[in-house]
Amino acid sequence: MVQAPVSKISHPSAEVAENDAARGTTETLRESFNQLADRIIAGHRLTREEAIALTQIEGQDSILLLCEAADAVRQACCGNTVDLCSIINVKSGNCSENCGFCSQSVHHPGTDSPVYGLKPRDEILAQAKAAESAGASRFCLVSQGRGPKYSSPKSKEFEEILATVRQIIEETNVKPCCALGEVTPEQAKALAEAGVTRYNHNLESSENFYPEIVTTHTWGDRVATIKNLKAAGIQACSGGIIGMGESWEDRIDLALAARELEVESVPLNLLNPRSDTPLGNLPKLDPYEALKAIAIFRLILPKQIIRYAGGRESVMGELQHLGLKAGINAMLIGHYLTTLGQPPDQDRAMLEELGLQGNEAPVPKGKTDD
Repeated sequence: MVQAPVSKISHPSAEVAENDAARGTTETLRESFNQLADRIIAGHRLTREEAIALTQIEGQDSILLLCEAADAVRQACCGNTVDLCSIINVKSGNCSENCGFCSQSVHHPGTDSPVYGLKPRDEILAQAKAAESAGASRFCLVSQGRGPKYSSPKSKEFEEILATVRQIIEETNVKPCCALGEVTPEQAKALAEAGVTRYNHNLESSENFYPEIVTTHTWGDRVATIKNLKAAGIQACSGGIIGMGESWEDRIDLALAARELEVESVPLNLLNPRSDTPLGNLPKLDPYEALKAIAIFRLILPKQIIRYAGGRESVMGELQHLGLKAGINAMLIGHYLTTLGQPPDQDRAMLEELGLQGNEAPVPKGKTDD
């Protein structure tokens, strides 16, 4: 019998073996993530230790697998509706607080940050109507400053905002929200009576990291206002900013705090460093690090509205759509407070391509069972 030359005998190459091993690792990782997603959909609450373990995932392919699992949780718990909201800066600049990320602070005013007093009601109303035409289901009135809590009980500005809220309800179908800073229980009740059903008051970061970015008020002050709002029957919209120099543990603790406070809507801002601010020289977040954070937030908060907020265009660029396949089910559309966003029709086209629809997302009811 004639034997084939040794050189022609088929042996798997090292490259093929490596590829097979990689495929095996990928499938093992996918199966592990899918099992975790199934447990969360069934009611498991991700522990701090489990969440921190997920932060060790490295490499774009592995992060995308984690995103697939988070997207499965989003679909099962929230559906395919993406909550669309627009905001207006009703009063800008000369803010008394020293938040290191913000160019509106009087402590470090940005050269590109406008300064003006409370906008006229007709101008706010016109922008509410424009937001409705652009597809927003909610419209948030945002003001600088520590909050009405530190004004007189019958602040003219606060009363004017309440009147503006009532007029928006009368003349549009968009739901008015507010982000005015700290409020007392009485002011929270007044907001609810005027028709405000959701109020933005970001925790910004973990309690541990908070003093690194703000010293003119405390993290506990933020929590107190969230509790006042929820006691008045107003939904809490409270998230934070990723990329301020915080650790992964800080990010996990922020998500867990939102869960403990039963926050309904969680905006995730991606730091877009502003010149002349204390955080202005920080490098932009890597988009895959942002995706990993989004996915972990969804796994910790399976039923919450998790919202793409400031910085998504700047940080994510052409990868924006991946956030919507990593757990995001809400977006701010239009412009932000001191920076520009992309046109709303571009956002709507992105949603359509992904098989998603813009509307008002379902609101979580109570805590997830263990």
